[in-house]
Amino acid sequence: MRCPYCAHPESKVVDSRPADEGASIRRRRECLSCHRRFTTYETMESLPLVVIKKDGSRQSFDRTKLLNGLIRACEKRPVPFSKLEEIANEIEQTLQNDMEREVSSSHIGELVMDRLKSVDEVAYVRFASVYRQFKDINTFMTELNKLLQEK
Repeated sequence: MRCPYCAHPESKVVDSRPADEGASIRRRRECLSCHRRFTTYETMESLPLVVIKKDGSRQSFDRTKLLNGLIRACEKRPVPFSKLEEIANEIEQTLQNDMEREVSSSHIGELVMDRLKSVDEVAYVRFASVYRQFKDINTFMTELNKLLQEK
């Protein structure tokens, strides 16, 4: 790290501690040339995710939209909000770890359904009915039968 006072290219870390509720690390450094101290902050670089919708349009990933969809699916169900936040965090982390900058909305929908299936079956069916756009009672029953066969 270059010293802001003398521009010497080397410094040593004197102290490190979390900052911004763990979102970054605050480091106190000392220049090896002039021995003056300065502070730097280290944050994780997060690349923007773009969601490709079914109609081909693109929009940036919005965790709030994901969480709202989970809340709607679990409305009046005994699923704690903390579990929904955990699911949203898992999905967002999975998408970030894939290192793909563009992801289809259908892929996100499948990730949501995989997690909802193990949390609450009614919420899973609610989400699937909107996500898969059930046209009639037969497609709805087909999905229910699949769920019953997996048990």
